[in-house]
Amino acid sequence: MSRLEAKKPSLCTGEPLTHEQVRATLSVLKGITASCYGPSGRLKQVHNGRGGYVCTSSQSSALLGHLAVTHPLLKILTAAVQSQAACFGDCGLFTAILSCSLIESDQRLGLSPATVVKVNKCLLSLCTNYLRSEACRCRVPVDFSRSHILLCLVRTVLTSKPACMLTRKEIEHISAVILRAFLLTIPETAEDHFVLGKAIIVPLKGHSVMDSLVLPGILIEMSEVQFRRILPFKKSSVLKVALFGMSLSGDFCDTGEGTVTVSQGVSLEKAVLDQLLRLGRQLVGDHVDLVLCQKVVHPSLKQLLSSHRIIVIDRVGVTLMEPLRKVTGTQPIGSLGHVTPRSYGSVKNVCPARFGSKHFFHLLPDEATVCSLLLGNRNDSAWDELKLTCHSALNVLQLTLKEPWVLLGGGCTETHLAAYIRHRVHNEAADILSDEGVTRTELELVAEAFCRALEALASSLEHDGGGTLTDTRHGHCWSIQADPPSGVGWADLLSRCGCGLFSSQEGLSWASLGSACPPSAPHTCLPPTAPDSASSLAVDCLTAKLGGLQVAVETANLILDLCYVIEDQN
Repeated sequence: MSRLEAKKPSLCTGEPLTHEQVRATLSVLKGITASCYGPSGRLKQVHNGRGGYVCTSSQSSALLGHLAVTHPLLKILTAAVQSQAACFGDCGLFTAILSCSLIESDQRLGLSPATVVKVNKCLLSLCTNYLRSEACRCRVPVDFSRSHILLCLVRTVLTSKPACMLTRKEIEHISAVILRAFLLTIPETAEDHFVLGKAIIVPLKGHSVMDSLVLPGILIEMSEVQFRRILPFKKSSVLKVALFGMSLSGDFCDTGEGTVTVSQGVSLEKAVLDQLLRLGRQLVGDHVDLVLCQKVVHPSLKQLLSSHRIIVIDRVGVTLMEPLRKVTGTQPIGSLGHVTPRSYGSVKNVCPARFGSKHFFHLLPDEATVCSLLLGNRNDSAWDELKLTCHSALNVLQLTLKEPWVLLGGGCTETHLAAYIRHRVHNEAADILSDEGVTRTELELVAEAFCRALEALASSLEHDGGGTLTDTRHGHCWSIQADPPSGVGWADLLSRCGCGLFSSQEGLSWASLGSACPPSAPHTCLPPTAPDSASSLAVDCLTAKLGGLQVAVETANLILDLCYVIEDQN
């Protein structure tokens, strides 16, 4: 009998944030995420020391998914950031940096965790209410009858991902392509409640980004032999489609939990093939024009159908089944014995298409909200990053359709929000403190730490040794070059604020970010024509940024409030 190892006791760690190793690890994570932030963020390579896949990216979803995190506190933080990025498609780095900065700033205060958590919740509510209010000066309405703000939103997402390796011209082109793809997913007869369609990204690796385009319908890749067979196909009327979500290969390998009894002298394979051929004759009799199968179609069934000029496309894969259901207007057939005339769908037309060296089968729907985005880039790594970025851009566009507002980007919302909080705390502390059981001094300390964390986000956009300023009128963020020449005024050194809305030649005064200056109220009520006056704005999705703000503060509060970490050592 083998010897049993004695069970190890659980490891209990009290006040984990007081441990130098934990604080150092949090600082490293903050450094990694902050150095990736913004258009000039630095790329990171994550790879296994033994070889294998190498991830080159600056996106939180890609980096955190490949990082091996062991400490429970970091697991909480990274899981929250990944959940935020998966849910909203954007603002993952924003969430990580803000959460780490809040933990660092609040932990230095020396106040009780309960007090810090209570004030942080109050400040979060203050920020959320302001950003959703009509008085918010960094919130811009989105007019879907015009493309200006929508293009600015997509352009901001693309420029914040340097690993895509895009030039300015390519960014303009792919922004327009993504926006067209998104608009194609909106039903033409949209009412109060409607379901958005889907944009399918089709790889054109090795092709230029300028070759990227969007087409209505679905593109199914095929071999050149299939392409030549289908090439002369023509039909003027609507095509009847049979969509199968099961294998038509004739295999009989999965019986589930039951048993199959076969009589002596009966060939199971032949019986299944006979059933497939009966299905084929039924499809011919029902005048089906196109058969699409998620898996494999038996060669004999293919031959039967092809001899009656029925197009057969198999191995379409599980990814395309839901879009095909929308395009054809029918549910996938899951059983050979339940094929009725109601099982069939239809498409407007089919045609072969060729892009570069690839051949495709193009299904053209009647009014379906499914489109194909053919995406090219220089190499596999840049294409993978661009694909993730396109998904993010499409996601924030969908969120903006639900809540048609954007926030000014480039760090301007963060510095403006910090100025707003300081002003409110300085002038209306009694209203904020009502029924909270917190002294004014404690409120001011925690609020200042909160504002510093917000300003850390704006400072993280600068990666070349330059400085960050904020103007006293609007509270916007301004970037200044490293070692500016002496004797030159800031108005001449600066050009436009981080979001691009305001010019330095507007009689503004500036202060270094984080410097001690009297709290001042930033101007409220953004002029309606201001966003249109700027040719290129940096804007962020309101829903995604509010979600990131909430996740960051709540995660920081959770970690600050942790008293013990108990780990099972077995």
